[in-house]
Amino acid sequence: MPSVYTLGLEPRQMDDFFRTAETMVDRRHDKNAAFIIRRFVAKPGGPYGGPYGDILGLLVWTLIAGTEYFRVPAFGWVMFVAVFYWVLTVFFLIVYITMTYTRIPQVPWTTVGLCFNGSAFILYLSAAIVDASSVAPERDSHNFNSWAASSFFAFLVTICYAGNTYFSFIAWRSRTVQ
Repeated sequence: MPSVYTLGLEPRQMDDFFRTAETMVDRRHDKNAAFIIRRFVAKPGGPYGGPYGDILGLLVWTLIAGTEYFRVPAFGWVMFVAVFYWVLTVFFLIVYITMTYTRIPQVPWTTVGLCFNGSAFILYLSAAIVDASSVAPERDSHNFNSWAASSFFAFLVTICYAGNTYFSFIAWRSRTVQ
């Protein structure tokens, strides 16, 4: 009588099945699977910064754009960084969704991811610091609240890109070791 377990196998048979399957998987294929899991599950994004960075980055620049940010010149830098990396992140999202990267094998995508995430981390860190230091209480509480919130989200985006930089570095290092 078949059991309720997957494939009709008993637990001991399932262990044997998975052990056999693991030995049959090529080591290189296993590394590719780990790479894909790291890219899309554990860490969302390659050069694509992930949905969290996209959403938070969108919040940064929309919170600033909804105010009279032109009164404080430092917000121009924050807007440039936020919009620039948001557009690039959306571009890389489209590249990964359409799997265009498989049709352009000449591009070292791990290096592109490391450079993109590293530069995004550094520039977003500088923008978050500028954003936080430019927030000052004013008579218009809407501007103050929006700028303070954008500063908070800018630091969260910085943390997201720092994590992406770390994982991109691991992927880049494992690729250069091969």
